[in-house]
Amino acid sequence: MSGESVEASGDRSVAAGGNIRQVATGDFATLAEHATMLPPEAFALEPCTFPVRNVPDRSAQFVGRGRELALLNEAFGEPGGVVVHAVHGLGGIGKSTLAAHWAIGRAVDFNPVWWITAESRTGVDAGLAALGRALQPALVDVLSEDAFRERTLQWLSANDGWLLVLDNVSDPADIRHLLARAPGGRFLITTRRGATSWRGIAEPLDLDVLEPAEAVELFTKVCPGQSGGVEELCRELGYLPLAVDQAAAYCREAGISPSKYLTLLASYPADMYAATAEGGDAERTVARVWNVTLTRLADTPAAQMILEATGWWAPDGIPRTYLEFLGSPPEITEAIRRLAAHSMITLRGSTISVHRLVQAVARTPERAGPRPDPRRVEVGREIAVRLLLELETATDEDGEWEDAHRVWAAHVEALASRTAPETDTAEMAELYGEAASQYARDGHFERGLALGKRAVTAALLVWGPDHEKVRLARSRLAVGYQGVERFDLALVLYEQILADTERALGADHPKVFQTRGLLADVLEKTGDAERALTLARENAEAAARALGDDHPGTHDARLLLHRLRRELGSEQGGEASVRSLESQLADAITTLGKGHPTVVHLRMELFYTRREAGDFDEAALLIEEAVAEFGMIYGRSHVMTLVARAIHVMLLRSAGEGAQADALAPAVLEDTMQALGDSAYARKMRGWLYLGSPARPD
Repeated sequence: MSGESVEASGDRSVAAGGNIRQVATGDFATLAEHATMLPPEAFALEPCTFPVRNVPDRSAQFVGRGRELALLNEAFGEPGGVVVHAVHGLGGIGKSTLAAHWAIGRAVDFNPVWWITAESRTGVDAGLAALGRALQPALVDVLSEDAFRERTLQWLSANDGWLLVLDNVSDPADIRHLLARAPGGRFLITTRRGATSWRGIAEPLDLDVLEPAEAVELFTKVCPGQSGGVEELCRELGYLPLAVDQAAAYCREAGISPSKYLTLLASYPADMYAATAEGGDAERTVARVWNVTLTRLADTPAAQMILEATGWWAPDGIPRTYLEFLGSPPEITEAIRRLAAHSMITLRGSTISVHRLVQAVARTPERAGPRPDPRRVEVGREIAVRLLLELETATDEDGEWEDAHRVWAAHVEALASRTAPETDTAEMAELYGEAASQYARDGHFERGLALGKRAVTAALLVWGPDHEKVRLARSRLAVGYQGVERFDLALVLYEQILADTERALGADHPKVFQTRGLLADVLEKTGDAERALTLARENAEAAARALGDDHPGTHDARLLLHRLRRELGSEQGGEASVRSLESQLADAITTLGKGHPTVVHLRMELFYTRREAGDFDEAALLIEEAVAEFGMIYGRSHVMTLVARAIHVMLLRSAGEGAQADALAPAVLEDTMQALGDSAYARKMRGWLYLGSPARPD
């Protein structure tokens, strides 16, 4: 038919020339090259009649968590409506393990039970499509990925009795579309995002670290046969489940003890935080898990700075005010908000807490991170030191200097424990010395002694043996030795300090008389009473000649002589001693004023003298005045004020005023325990308060 013309006329006519296969006419004609007949179930959204399960088995890593399991059982046992719970907490704290254990245990109550890795919107959609394929396997070769995802959403909206576990949700926005389309099921979410991120979306459940015994149980499940050192290792790891599991698996495969692992951890932290057992998930190590969060926080520089600075302090009780120097109020508030939102810190009122392993990773030069830089660790330490120096004289919001300084001393102590002595600086030497003094004031002499030794070592390293700050550091160390009743060691130090002070400042300097008085006091405590009295008398006479009668140093030297004579029974007579002290007290009040420490200590010595003379009425007036003055000078919770208050109670008991003593004692004990904690000194004061009293607490 080549060359022939082909024509057609008329409405909707068809003309054909050559070879043709199909012709379709009409307004709605459709030509299909390939067609598939869908099975009937493709159009149904019926309930699932066979068990559909997809939950990882993590039972080997599960211990404890009784409270959390009970809360989940209660929450998901409520009938009707959608239930959404978000288990949130620090990376590695066991959120996924808890969710998997609970979901497996409740598999008979729900169908399907499906686990979705929900770190991103893409992951959520992939998990939904996988559930769709499991629900309708006949459509696997028929529907696309997107079609399966939509099919699953339709099925979830039409049915109830199912449980979805959305693991490791990093952004609530990634699952909003799913929650909106599924009004009748159960969602269990695990996430590092804090409770505030889930407001109006899910009921939060905060997950904390394991109890000490549970951490030990986890370690021995993974690495049986170990006994020694397990508790210490778990404590060092902060009872974090991931870290304990990681360490136990490593110990098992390497055939090493927990103590050896601790040694490796101290020497090679970066290697150990990244180490995993053969066949283990390299992405599920402490270093890698937190690197994910640090990467997300990279656009908030103040957040990284906060972690790098607080890594050198104690993990708990960090006042938010400590961070104010790091940036503007909006910058710091936003950084704290983001760190808390990602569970890197915990907010506790006006303080924050940082898990000790988060701190350890922040102090590791070779750590993984969005911008690994060994220099940043050193900078973080320098910032931590400078902040503590700035805060040394700071008060808390209520103006209680002593309470604020106790918190401060704990963070200085942590700094000392996390730095090598050979890296100490002048600033660190000063911090250690002042913190040692704070612990001595509080009766925590052992803790103060350790810092006092470190302060002397640092001072010698920085300034050399002849510097005045070395003498100050040695004086503080001597006080620590006195507190633990090592008077022999204190004596050696005071003799050295006296010789160095005289050589540096001259024989008539006030610090020489002060040091000589301290030496005389220690001599008496070592049993050398005669030498102590002789030295105290000579010191008082020399101070009067060099400084004059009205100088505080002269008053202090004479006060010491009075006390030693009284304690050693060598006073010239009760009434004569009283008159002498009253005269000195009057002179001190005139020249120094009532608020001077020397005045209140003179009043205390007069109290002791009156009491020993049997003059209880005058003694009672003196101790009441002394308590008021100590409180005015040092604060109500200072150890000197607390001792004076306890002595007042003891005086009342000895005078037969037991009821009044019992009325005062509880407040003194409460303030003592709050200020000093369960220290040996606090326990001693408790004994003083209730000596011979039927009201003594258990």
